[in-house]
Amino acid sequence: MREKWGRSVGSVISLTLKKGFTHCRTLSTHRKRKHENASSRRLKAERNILPQPGHYFKRTVLKVAFPFLILPISIMAQDHGVPDQSTPPAQSTGQQDFVTGSETPPSSTPTQIPLLVQAAPAFAYVRPSKQTPAVAAGYAPALNISTGFSATSLGMPTSGHAILGGVDLSVATDSGRHLGVKLDVNYERVPNAFSTGHPMDVFSYLTGPVFYPSNGGSLSTSVHLLVGGARVAGPFSNVNGVVLLGHVNYPAWAIGGGVEYRLSPAFGFRVSVDYLRTHFYNVSGVVRGQNDARIVNSLVYYFGKSPRKR
Repeated sequence: MREKWGRSVGSVISLTLKKGFTHCRTLSTHRKRKHENASSRRLKAERNILPQPGHYFKRTVLKVAFPFLILPISIMAQDHGVPDQSTPPAQSTGQQDFVTGSETPPSSTPTQIPLLVQAAPAFAYVRPSKQTPAVAAGYAPALNISTGFSATSLGMPTSGHAILGGVDLSVATDSGRHLGVKLDVNYERVPNAFSTGHPMDVFSYLTGPVFYPSNGGSLSTSVHLLVGGARVAGPFSNVNGVVLLGHVNYPAWAIGGGVEYRLSPAFGFRVSVDYLRTHFYNVSGVVRGQNDARIVNSLVYYFGKSPRKR
C-alpha cells in the first residue's frame, strides 16, 4: 500500500516537473520569437529611413528633366501673349517620312513655330532725341487773311491834309520763328477833296516782312516794314491858285505795327497804325514825297489750326 502510494506521488512529481520544463521551454520559445520579430521590425524601419542606393540617381534625373518639361509650357504661354506676331513657316529637314496604312498623311499646311519675343534688357538705355516742333507753340498762325476799314491822312504839299477812307485787304504768313511775310492792298477815296468838287483816291500795294515780338493766348503784337507802290490821283493847286488834276504812280513804303485780339480759334480782331510814304505834285507841278498816317481796323480769319496756346 505504501509502495503504491509512493509510486503515485512519484508519478505526480515527475509529471509536474515535465509540465514545468515544457512551460519554461514554451516561454523561452515565445520570448525568442518576440525578440526576432522586434529585430526584424527595427531593420525594416531603418531600411525605410535610410535612403536606398538608387534614391540619389532618381533625384538627379528629376532635376535635369524638370527644366525640359517646363520650357515648352513657358514658350506656349509667351506665344499667346503676342497674337499679332507673324510666325515663319517651318523649314524642311530634308528627311522623308514614310506613312503606313494606319497613319494619317501629314497636312500640307506648314507647321507654325512659336516665336519667342524677348523684351529689351533692363540695363539698355536709349537716349531720347530732341525733336523741334515744326511750329513752336505760342507763335502766330501760319496763314491768315484780314479785311476791314482804313482811314488815311494825306499830307498834301500844296493844300495841307486830306482825310480818305476805304478798305484794306491783307494776307500774312508766319514761319514759326516770330517772323512772317505780309501782302497788303489798300484803296481809299474822298469824294470832295479840299472843297474843289473833285474826288481824290489812293491805291497802294505793299509787301514785306512781319515780326511778332509777343504772341499770347488772346493778345499778340506785330511790327512790319512794307515796300511797294502807290497810285495817288486828285486835284492840286499851282502857284497861281489854279486847281489842276493829276495822278502819279510812284514807289511807296510803310512802317508800323498792330495789336491783335483773338476772338475764337478761327477769328480775331486787329488794329494797326502805319506811317505811309507816298508821292504827289507840289505847287510847282513837281512830284514830291508826302508824309501820311494810316489806321486800319480789320477782322482776321485764321486758316487751319493755330499753334497759339489758349
